[in-house]
Amino acid sequence: MSRKILVVEDETPIREMISFVLDQNGFNAIEACDIEQALAKIHEPYPDLILLDWMLPGGTGVSLAKKLKQNEYTRNIPIIMLTARSDEDDKVKGFEAGVDDYVTKPFSPKELIARIKAVIRRVSPTSLEEEVDFHGLKLDPVAHRVAINGNSLDLGPTEFRLLHFFMTHTERVYSREQLLDNVWGTNIYVEDRTVDVHIRRLRKAISGEGHEDFVQTVRGAGYRFSSKLKKVSSL
Repeated sequence: MSRKILVVEDETPIREMISFVLDQNGFNAIEACDIEQALAKIHEPYPDLILLDWMLPGGTGVSLAKKLKQNEYTRNIPIIMLTARSDEDDKVKGFEAGVDDYVTKPFSPKELIARIKAVIRRVSPTSLEEEVDFHGLKLDPVAHRVAINGNSLDLGPTEFRLLHFFMTHTERVYSREQLLDNVWGTNIYVEDRTVDVHIRRLRKAISGEGHEDFVQTVRGAGYRFSSKLKKVSSL
């Protein structure tokens, strides 16, 4: 599934050029020309990254970045600021607002794609083939094995994929729709409530030493995989 990138840029030729470059490099570009349009397009399933112009009608990219980083559902979306400003003070303002990187105008398509890939690598906790260890819960995606403190577990294929996704995307809330897209895929029709069934199976499979508490229900929003334990209840 191609990564979705939101391009927030008020100059049409630049926005269209960026979208073309993204599409040519395997990304799914969506466009917004101002802050109002950007906010309308930042919804589930959320963009994987935002390219954000500094100066926009109705406000600044910095103010939008601050707003997104203060929101529970959007704060983990990486942001690359597009700007003609190269002063250190301006960059500091952006980084303090939560921006992940800068691309200074004018820029080459190769530089832009390289920066995007670098930020995505940086925010991705692990590669798809690396073994993941989360508080004694270990998952080996290559050998297709899961163990808790050395004791092997028997997981079905869907629970395995669900656990792998959770363990590589911790501390973020995902809706049922997002889990369906990322675990089941966009070309497969599955009822939303099917997610709940597999969540219950996953909790049961990793239960025994408190690991089931890592799979947390966030009422009205979805599920989160977190080491910040709290009492949870099923949807």
